[in-house]
Amino acid sequence: MSAAGEVDLSSCGVHADGQLKLSVSMSNGITSVSELYQQTPLRVLFPRTEVAEPLTAVVVNSSGGVVGGDRLEVSVEVGDGASLLVTGQAEEKIYRSSGAEATVVTTLVAGAGSIIEFLPQGTIVFDAARFRRLTVIDGAPGSRVMAGEMLTLGRVERGEKYSTGRLHDEWRVLRNGRLAWSDALHLSDSHAAVIRPAIESPAGFNGSPGYATFIYMADDAAERVESARKIQDQTSANVQAGVTSFDGLLVARWLGDKPEDVRTAFGIFWAQFRASTCGYPERLPTIWNI
Repeated sequence: MSAAGEVDLSSCGVHADGQLKLSVSMSNGITSVSELYQQTPLRVLFPRTEVAEPLTAVVVNSSGGVVGGDRLEVSVEVGDGASLLVTGQAEEKIYRSSGAEATVVTTLVAGAGSIIEFLPQGTIVFDAARFRRLTVIDGAPGSRVMAGEMLTLGRVERGEKYSTGRLHDEWRVLRNGRLAWSDALHLSDSHAAVIRPAIESPAGFNGSPGYATFIYMADDAAERVESARKIQDQTSANVQAGVTSFDGLLVARWLGDKPEDVRTAFGIFWAQFRASTCGYPERLPTIWNI
């Protein structure tokens, strides 16, 4: 039990080992599922798509959250010329752990001329959680990948701050099979007093628990910087935002005291960017509003 009387779920000895492998391909101008493997607690749903939207896959973690010792692996492959939007059923919760580390590995493979949107609904990292996540993007020539994630450090509505535990959140982007960019956020209490100073520091999170990252990998990434900055000009004053481009990548980030404000800014950016870049409707998946 924690000091607040909450059960440490990682101490119960039941851990998940979930896998999800999804492949889609293009045939006669239509993207459809060509391969699907699901292992509990991971599942995928395919809701009816709106007009002009790509095939949509909603990833579900039926266990209701991630506990220490869980191992979850998601692999998505989009064939040449196909298009797919991957989102989540809800925000993922990473529960406190007495020592075991939870791991989540996501791999996105984009074939030539394909489009992938990877748009989870965010992750809430409880205090004392121990969590390692790796997201790998591998894009073939002419592919476009939009991928992002929102992190909330601690249960903000309860006044909780993330001050103990371990968090490692890493991105790796490959273009044509070669590593183009790698980035990792690492917070750990294995060294004395390292988490809160990093979060409170003006050179770190500046005390803000809400954080979001957006990545666009495509041949025209550098050409999209100015339009991306114009979209970010709409960001509310209480959210810090910035965008840059290099080596066929565009990276945007947000940081704010209120995670809901970061989510709003992130959503506005995504909707407008997808519309201007891919010609999709200027909207987020319906499930984001449920």
